[in-house]
Amino acid sequence: MSDTADSNGTSPVIATARRARAAAAELAPLPRTARDAALEAVAGALTDRAAEIVEANAEDIERARAAGTSDAIVDRLTLTPQRIAAIAADVRDVVALPDPVGEVVRGSTLPNGLELRQVRVPLGVVGIIYEARPNVTVDAAALCLKSGNAVLLRGSSSAYSSNEALVGVLRDAVESAGLPADAVQLVPGESRESVHELMRARGLVDVLIPRGGASLIQTVVRESTVPVIETGVGNCHVYIDELADLDMAVDILVNSKAQRPSVCNAAETVLVHAGIADRFLPRALAALGEAGVTVHGDEAWQKAGQNAGRGPGAEVVPATDADWETEYLSYDIAAAVVPSLDAAVTHIRRWTSGHTEAIVTRDTAAARRFVSLMDSTAVMVNASTRFTDGGQFGFGAEIGISTQKLHARGPMGLPELTSTTYVVTGDGHTRE
Repeated sequence: MSDTADSNGTSPVIATARRARAAAAELAPLPRTARDAALEAVAGALTDRAAEIVEANAEDIERARAAGTSDAIVDRLTLTPQRIAAIAADVRDVVALPDPVGEVVRGSTLPNGLELRQVRVPLGVVGIIYEARPNVTVDAAALCLKSGNAVLLRGSSSAYSSNEALVGVLRDAVESAGLPADAVQLVPGESRESVHELMRARGLVDVLIPRGGASLIQTVVRESTVPVIETGVGNCHVYIDELADLDMAVDILVNSKAQRPSVCNAAETVLVHAGIADRFLPRALAALGEAGVTVHGDEAWQKAGQNAGRGPGAEVVPATDADWETEYLSYDIAAAVVPSLDAAVTHIRRWTSGHTEAIVTRDTAAARRFVSLMDSTAVMVNASTRFTDGGQFGFGAEIGISTQKLHARGPMGLPELTSTTYVVTGDGHTRE
């Protein structure tokens, strides 16, 4: 698609946003049955046209490999018939979720007899700016359609062919079910300017949701005139308290870090109370080493690593201030020994991104104090940070994990893709 303005001087991005605005107005009054039928059509079309999608995806993979892209990123880009079938199954899962539109959040009859209801309504036009993974194209579209929103999809140029094919399939399916095709659109253009235009389309786009690395998220937050829901960079912490069960602590630490290190809810720092450091560090180093994790440790962790000698254990390298603020997304973890729970809290509040923190302890008072002093979207007590996830929370699906404090916070499911309207019903009421 071209970035060039049309004969009226309107850029393709703005023209696309205007079509989305019109589509959103058509979607808003439709019943759940219409939206669910469209999603069923989407799921069927994805499997029926899988070969077409895989062929387009091969173009992205070829370009990525020619550019020397890492195997991990190539794997995230790759779509196979099996992966497409799984994406289609996810769409059907969204169909089964409760409909947030029309839900009465609260209601009452006022003393003057007016009936007051606060009702969930679609946000309108939702823009998603994201990186690499073409599965996000379908996930985001499905969640937006289910909640009655039109969606503008701006994926990375590395997945452009895949996204173009996917959006073509989605549009055809949506239209076949009687919904406006423009409810799902790919933002035209592969240049940075197309992203900037989307971020400046205030009045046409109701909200932007960036999904990706810290640089992408901060760019959108800083430069957008459209309201932004800030999703989470995950500098997550695990604090091992003095009264922790050591077996439990090792299991939670390793799971938090190594079960899937490339995601935002993986742990990036472990803090250990000095009262149990002598007993816990050797066990932790052995378990982390077995999982392939490198420890960026303070002096206590470095000494523990040296004492381990040539036996099995994680490699320990000196930590710097940069390590405390780093979201590694790899088999690396920053590590320190702290003199108290309050010292752990001070460290976390200085360096956290506000995503997820965990405490491992048998002391209920310590757990309560830790929870009360945290300022993050989720706090785990004797549980892995990896549970901060819409599916794990029972929300069915999520469009991202918000680390802001306004409107949506934590895993964002369907309710977070709605706003509310107050419906006031009277019987000829006038105000004196």
